[in-house]
Amino acid sequence: MGARVDPVPVACRPARPEDADAIARIYNQGIEDRSATFETRPRSGAEVAEWLANPVVVAEDAGAILGYGALFPTSARPCYAGVLELAVYVARDGRGRGVGRALGEALLQAAEAAGAWKIVGKLFLENHASASLVRSLGFREVGVHRHHARLDGAWRDVLLVERLLGDAREG
Repeated sequence: MGARVDPVPVACRPARPEDADAIARIYNQGIEDRSATFETRPRSGAEVAEWLANPVVVAEDAGAILGYGALFPTSARPCYAGVLELAVYVARDGRGRGVGRALGEALLQAAEAAGAWKIVGKLFLENHASASLVRSLGFREVGVHRHHARLDGAWRDVLLVERLLGDAREG
């Protein structure tokens, strides 16, 4: 991880179709870094454009997309319609500037607006920056999936996190 730099003013907004190439570039950096996803095949802007059917936000500074966040359904079963999985990716040149936090806050608002009652996430145990981010956003650690999947032939464990929203928080 690079040196921490000064935070920049970050504006988050809903992603638009013309953002798909920038989102793909940032996601592909995550694939290359091997610290945030089990995926190994780079994605095209056309593939990423399909993600925009879900709540997706981008963080922007001076017209440059510094990161994106998305909420994906965890299941097609109606009983889980209010449970969403969080994904936040920040471009290498945007890391350490508060971009992830801005995206996380925007996603929490989007999830509440969508009527979600829970957001879950899976993080590589070694990804301390992501673990710190979700903790700062009020997520709790639920447990660890040991040997969840292989990446480059090696078993990787993932930390499970969750945050309850709305009236689920109160119960």
